[in-house]
Amino acid sequence: MRLRADATESAANRGGAPHPGVIGIGDAKALDGPLLDPVERFSALIVTTTQRTEHRQKVKAEKKHEAKEAREEEEQFAQLPGGVSIGTLEAIAACESGGNPEAVSSDGTYRGKYQFDQGTWESVGGSGDPAAAPEAEQDYRAALLYSESGSSPWPVCG
Repeated sequence: MRLRADATESAANRGGAPHPGVIGIGDAKALDGPLLDPVERFSALIVTTTQRTEHRQKVKAEKKHEAKEAREEEEQFAQLPGGVSIGTLEAIAACESGGNPEAVSSDGTYRGKYQFDQGTWESVGGSGDPAAAPEAEQDYRAALLYSESGSSPWPVCG
């Protein structure tokens, strides 16, 4: 194996005066030979392992953050307003959409578990597409509507 060491360059890089013939650790570089390949492979392995570890940690942190957001969203809508029972809501949802929070009527007017139209959804504080809202929010908004208007918004299922 051939090694090359540049004592002048190495000393200059360390900020000291060059000492001809004095070579520090790390100054020798393999130009060819049997040690070059294993060292390069080991270095590549370290880089790859580090990248994989960082990726796993990032994915784990993202999942933890998403789980926390989902928990907070569920807690936000956990208490049903107006003393409406979950049984009442389940009966309405079963009749309206089969309990499917992503249900959309054939003409697209009525959306979500409780088949809200856009105006009614917005009247109880909803925004965006009711069928895209989390199920807990749909339950909460339906309970609000039921506490304000009784079963009249659902003339067939209420």
